[in-house]
Amino acid sequence: MLHLIVFLPLLGFLIAGLFGNRMGATASEYVTTGFMGISAILSWVVFGSFWLGGAEPFTVDVLRWIQVGNFSADWSFRVDTLTAVMLVVVNTVSCLVHMYSIGYMSHDPHRPRFFAYLSLFTFAMLMLVTSDNLIQMFFGWEGVGLASYLLIGFWYKKPSANAAAMKAFVVNRVGDFGFALGIFGIFVFFGSVSFDVIFAKAISIAESGTVPDGPVFEFAGYALDQASALTIICLLLFMGAMGKSAQFLLHTWLPDAMEGPTPVSALIHAATMVTAGVFLVARMSPVFELSSTALTVVTIFGATTAFFAATVGLVQNDIKRVIAYSTCSQLGYMFAALGVGAYGAGVFHLFTHAFFKALLFLCAGSVIHAVSNEQDMRKMGGLRKHIPKTYWMMVIGTIAITGVGIPGTIFGTAGFFSKDAILESVWVGTNPAAGYAFWMLVVAAFFTSFYSWRLIFMTFHGKPRASADVMSHIHESPNVMLVPLYILAAGALFAGVVFHTPFIGSHHEIGAVDPHYLEFWKGALFTGPTNQILEMFHDVPKLVKWAAVLVMLPGLAIAYWFYIRSPDVPVELARQHNGLYKFLLNKWYFDELYERIFIRPAMWLGRFLWKQGDGRIIDGFGPNGIAARVQDVTARVVKLQTGYLYHYAFAMLIGAAALITYIMFTGVK
Repeated sequence: MLHLIVFLPLLGFLIAGLFGNRMGATASEYVTTGFMGISAILSWVVFGSFWLGGAEPFTVDVLRWIQVGNFSADWSFRVDTLTAVMLVVVNTVSCLVHMYSIGYMSHDPHRPRFFAYLSLFTFAMLMLVTSDNLIQMFFGWEGVGLASYLLIGFWYKKPSANAAAMKAFVVNRVGDFGFALGIFGIFVFFGSVSFDVIFAKAISIAESGTVPDGPVFEFAGYALDQASALTIICLLLFMGAMGKSAQFLLHTWLPDAMEGPTPVSALIHAATMVTAGVFLVARMSPVFELSSTALTVVTIFGATTAFFAATVGLVQNDIKRVIAYSTCSQLGYMFAALGVGAYGAGVFHLFTHAFFKALLFLCAGSVIHAVSNEQDMRKMGGLRKHIPKTYWMMVIGTIAITGVGIPGTIFGTAGFFSKDAILESVWVGTNPAAGYAFWMLVVAAFFTSFYSWRLIFMTFHGKPRASADVMSHIHESPNVMLVPLYILAAGALFAGVVFHTPFIGSHHEIGAVDPHYLEFWKGALFTGPTNQILEMFHDVPKLVKWAAVLVMLPGLAIAYWFYIRSPDVPVELARQHNGLYKFLLNKWYFDELYERIFIRPAMWLGRFLWKQGDGRIIDGFGPNGIAARVQDVTARVVKLQTGYLYHYAFAMLIGAAALITYIMFTGVK
């Protein structure tokens, strides 16, 4: 069954990619979507075996891969609860995106290539989440990077799409360099890249509370003891996670990725690329538990990302960019949870986020499809009556992401349960950044509510701001696009209440660890004695439990006041605080800052080495210089070939005189 789950998307990629033009676009769509449907159904079967059946983690060997000396990395599938969760997330969202794309991409002439890339993207992510060692994970890691490059730049005739694809590829190379160094460090420290070996040694160290003595590490010329080496290794792994999951400082590629088709945005943001970093930290949780410093750094970056992205989302006007920055912010929530040791809560939010984020992006695609590919919300408005099904689906996605629910009850959306779990976890977190993270996340929740309802009000309410021609062609999406929205909406509403117990446990008395939680996550996440979050998780002040709801309501109220009751107010505020408005509109000027610090110096250095180093020195004194001298000499020699007999006779006379003179002076006989 595991082989079918993983290799059916690869088979779909090969069929559509190699034979798509012969088969036709329709056949390519149905083949790839059908294979993804089978993979999705089987993924839920695997998940159910862990959720309901208490299945034990197991490994499926595929083939021998790398064997060099004492280094071994076989190709195997590691199947545990974390793997099962990721299989459900990846394959369910990918299947629905494939189905949705049949309608959304119906007028594109390159549909076989598009569906082939989607299936390749899915296969690469499946390789990542089923990996049994870090080398196999790195293979999938680079595979999703390649697939994202191909899909973001799918419309390659658009310069902006090419630039966005290249930007995503380059920024991720920065993170991947750190990830590669982290893998090297893991091998040196633990003597293996196999998860079983790494986790066994890491858990042994965590339970003993001491790091064994060993040789001193050297990194960047500095000697490190074992504890410091572990911190550096974890930070390097997190550097890789920062690139893939678009965390603060390495986030700049994510908004530009909107240049790809909208289904691509949904797949990247909900199930594949950006979840890879969260998965990496969760998978390596036994190692991260060995470095409190590294976990503190993860918490700081997660909280900062959540706040930063939420501030930028407040003023964006492109409907897809608003949702993109919300993804960046929600990823910050996940990392903040992982940083304080609440791995179950972080993965739970990844699980619920997949439903409502895919829903929001596909609803945005439905809106764009209806208004003739317009993405600027300032040119929309009044669409509620024209596309009511899309409207209500987007409202469901909005109440899920803003965390609508009643604390202490079963009434709440998926986002409510998982976001509340993160806030509670961060509140009881023990690392030095936990307090900072809690308040950053609370503020981010307020901003999330504001910009999410702002999107709803600007897009669907008020007076129409589109041209009469556009308004006359507005139409609801076909069922092939709406059915995926209905399925995702069900997940956005009910995934929290249905699945919260295995992910985060149910309420128990203080000091007790929920046995259901431990049974569900056995062998998948670190649940050792140092994880105090499990014991204090639900016992927090009521104000903390109500925090997300209490800040969500003012965000909704202000958005309603600004964009329904008094639309002139935000315009006036932007005019009065023009500097702050431009600062947020231009994304804290990170692109401009990076251009000055990195891009321009790199371009200058490249141009200097090209013109001066390569052109003037290497070519000038090398091949081109030698060729020029040969041409110069031959040009002068050619001038001797005049064709006049008396010139040749004169040259012979000079030669004879020179020879006689030489003999006279040297005495040669």
